[in-house]
Amino acid sequence: MQAFWRAFTRNRLAVIGGVVVLCLAVLAVLAPVIAPSDPNRPDVRKILAPPSGQHPLGTDQLGRDVFSRMLYGARVSLAVGFVSVGIATAIGLMLGAAAGYHGGVVDAAIMRMVDLMLVFPRFFLLLAVLAFLKPSIWTIMAVIGLTGWMGVARLVRAEFLALKEREFVIWSQSIGASAYRIIWRHILPNAMGPVLVAMTLGIPAAILTESGLSFLGLGVQPPHATWGNILNEGKDSIELAWWLSVYPGTAILLTVLSYNLLGEGIRDALDPRLRQSRGRVR
Repeated sequence: MQAFWRAFTRNRLAVIGGVVVLCLAVLAVLAPVIAPSDPNRPDVRKILAPPSGQHPLGTDQLGRDVFSRMLYGARVSLAVGFVSVGIATAIGLMLGAAAGYHGGVVDAAIMRMVDLMLVFPRFFLLLAVLAFLKPSIWTIMAVIGLTGWMGVARLVRAEFLALKEREFVIWSQSIGASAYRIIWRHILPNAMGPVLVAMTLGIPAAILTESGLSFLGLGVQPPHATWGNILNEGKDSIELAWWLSVYPGTAILLTVLSYNLLGEGIRDALDPRLRQSRGRVR
């Protein structure tokens, strides 16, 4: 942990990304306290009002405060990112562990299922599924999670294929340890480093997916605020109310960039080969 922390803190971009991610999480959690007004309360006297002291990010077509809606939108976007990645990681861990440890027919069957899922473009698969389901935050979380586990499964399988040949696994098998114990107590903890990186990089991908679906009107439905549907509402008034497009777009950009920087920093800090190569360069 000390070596990881030293390597991570030397990466300034990763530290900046981590600070931004932490600040976004705090703002999302404290949105009911920080928001100056109800995000769904209209005010016909202040329709499309520009940024001001009373409304730091202006108002929308119904006179709702954009700053309040951005704060509540952060809660939705981060919740979708974390929950959907959690679902995808859980499925990928179970299937990847089974494929990598047992091999043979089990491995072939799971990998063919992965190949079949990867044949379909993910975004169009999401559109096809959502066409038959009622859009809601829970539906979006489940659909993104259930269509995003393939990368984690392949990553875990590769780690298991390498780790199951190690001496500590062979020793555990020789003393009669069950497959369940070997997988969950011995191999999986040693394979969690790459999985953690994949989770960190998967969150911004899920946020982008949710924002894209909301922008198309297939994501979380109004009056619930998300960055994607704020952008969708702003596209019709971009010439009159630039703030409806600039601020949510900037929020999505900063969030995705920060999570990617954080994930890259964690990956570099967890990989001793990268630390050694950087040390030789210095």
